[in-house]
Amino acid sequence: MRAFVVLALVGLGAQLVDGSLGMAYGVTSTTLLLAAGTSPAAASATVHLAEIGTTLASGVAHWRFGNVDWKVVAKVGVPGAAGAFAGATFLSRLSTEAAAPVMALILLALGVYVLVRFTRRVPSTANAGRPLRRRFLAPLGVVAGFVDASGGGGWGPVGTPALLASGRMEPRKVIGTIDTSEFLVAVAASLGFLAGLGTAGINAGQAAALLLGGLIAAPIAAWLVRHLPPAVLGSAVGGVIIVTNARTLLNGDWIDAGAPVRYTAYAVLYAIWAAAVGYSVRRYRAERRGTAAAAPVPEAA
Repeated sequence: MRAFVVLALVGLGAQLVDGSLGMAYGVTSTTLLLAAGTSPAAASATVHLAEIGTTLASGVAHWRFGNVDWKVVAKVGVPGAAGAFAGATFLSRLSTEAAAPVMALILLALGVYVLVRFTRRVPSTANAGRPLRRRFLAPLGVVAGFVDASGGGGWGPVGTPALLASGRMEPRKVIGTIDTSEFLVAVAASLGFLAGLGTAGINAGQAAALLLGGLIAAPIAAWLVRHLPPAVLGSAVGGVIIVTNARTLLNGDWIDAGAPVRYTAYAVLYAIWAAAVGYSVRRYRAERRGTAAAAPVPEAA
């Protein structure tokens, strides 16, 4: 029962992050499952099974608020499903010893991306309204889907910044469209893991706990995003992902670093993490002061 509650809290926290940033549910959940000792393939399979429910609920909510571009959902989601099935099959065939450092490396790269992405400014939307072409969306979907399934997360970290950087969609529609299309990716990845691992490779109890936490967090995330700066949250979560997966690599057979090297690396990573979060906080405060200063002063009666 205690493990179920802990996993439900993990799912809740991951969905709060995902609902606020449009990414990082899979990366956050998989990282924490790996830290708890779950094998890489089983961790990714469990997370994607839970994501079938969370992405469906999130997609319905975004659709009701008008945050979904269905043309983009089809153009990026179907290729993404194909990439996810291939990624799940690939990960299922790797041994646990080989998969652990591979997944840690992918998650570490995604963590760096999230940290850098949200420490910097949001891309411009100067080209908003111009259509996105299939020749851009289809390769994006295949790559993001493959990374998502093989790395335990990545659909949001790859897809959301790419669509934002295009400047052709409003941020709210980018997040809504990526979250909605992720349902197709989660279903395809789950089918791939079922084909590769069978039902014995997926922990239904863990998936149910993550799903429960995610469903509870979905409406809360809509409120949270209005009160907690996305840049600060993104920098904080990116640091968690980086430190956790760096620890896995440094202690694994690939590197097997000694204690002095590990502690030095941890000190550097923590310093970078703290600097990124501090910078995000200062930038957020400066932007708020600038907004307040630019606000018109009411005339005296």
